[in-house]
Amino acid sequence: FQVIQRSMGPASLSLLTFKVYAAPKKDSPPKNSVKVDELSLYSVPEGQSKYVEEARSQLEESISQLRHYCEPYTTWCQETYSQTKPKMQSLVQWGLDSYDYLQNAPPGFFPRLGVIGFAGLIGLLLARGSKIKKLVYPPGFMGLAASLYYPQQAIVFAQVSGERLYDWGLRGYIVIEDLWKENFQKKVIKSGPGTVAHA
Repeated sequence: FQVIQRSMGPASLSLLTFKVYAAPKKDSPPKNSVKVDELSLYSVPEGQSKYVEEARSQLEESISQLRHYCEPYTTWCQETYSQTKPKMQSLVQWGLDSYDYLQNAPPGFFPRLGVIGFAGLIGLLLARGSKIKKLVYPPGFMGLAASLYYPQQAIVFAQVSGERLYDWGLRGYIVIEDLWKENFQKKVIKSGPGTVAHA
């Protein structure tokens, strides 16, 4: 127990902190202060520096000309990519949605799809010999078979298709009318007294 008491005293004194202040001697002569600029470590060498750009090599010149030549094409590619990116993303999303739908198809979907495809084959067989029939019969027969199984979707599709066909027909009529007025309408030009010339 006495050993512990004797060792605790010096150990506890070693944990205490003391502040020590140093005072200058009164009889020492004052020293002149030195500025930072006067120290050799911080001195800046005198002289003027000038930036001189190195001459371009032949390789750098050819790369610069190539970049300048390709710049319109790269900007066109970037614009085209930015325009087609949303369409491609929507197309990929549509494909993924279709795949998910086919994986979890409602009952009776695949037999109906088979009947619709068979109707298209019958239309293709009946359209022998005429290119117009080949364009009209298979989609027509497939649409007729699909409208039997999906009447509500067929009505909506017919309405939208009818509006689009009417819009396309109206645009075609306007274009044909403009062409007729510009090219085929004859203007009457009077070339003199009593004579009429057609241009």
